[in-house]
Amino acid sequence: MKAISHLRTINHHKWLVMKGCFRVGLYRQGLLHDLSKYSPSEFLVGCRYYQGNRSPNNAEREATGYSRAWLHHKGRNKHHYEYWIDYSADPGEGIVGQKMPVKYVVEMFIDRVAASKTYKGEVYKDQDPLIYYEQGAARLGKMIHPDTAALLRFLLQMLADTGEENTFRYIKQNILKKHRKNP
Repeated sequence: MKAISHLRTINHHKWLVMKGCFRVGLYRQGLLHDLSKYSPSEFLVGCRYYQGNRSPNNAEREATGYSRAWLHHKGRNKHHYEYWIDYSADPGEGIVGQKMPVKYVVEMFIDRVAASKTYKGEVYKDQDPLIYYEQGAARLGKMIHPDTAALLRFLLQMLADTGEENTFRYIKQNILKKHRKNP
């Protein structure tokens, strides 16, 4: 039964991200989002640690000290800032977050909105993705590039302040349109 529930959760989340990506014109990303979640490395772990109200990766991490499924997932999905962590060109900086392409920051934003909707359900509010981000932001340090963090935070704040329709319109008309003209 956990397998069916987990599959429904993945499918629901993927559907929400696809709809969001389509709204802003990121069709390819909407179609390909999180396909690795269907791989045995992620799906079977997700079934084992499925709870329905949060990511099974958190439960796996609590049980074993780390999440093999998450390590697999973040290494294959460019919409996670963790994918972009690498050694700095400046040897004195060590490992740092690299600046993410704008289209992946937008997908990360949409992913966070969809995850909040998936796990919060009927009680979801447009402030929830920002609240969740801020609860973990202090731990990010140098792991997320400052420009990436600023854009993500800006979009989450806009969502909380002005709602989904306005934020998605702004992304399509301002952020992605500008980015396509000046990559």
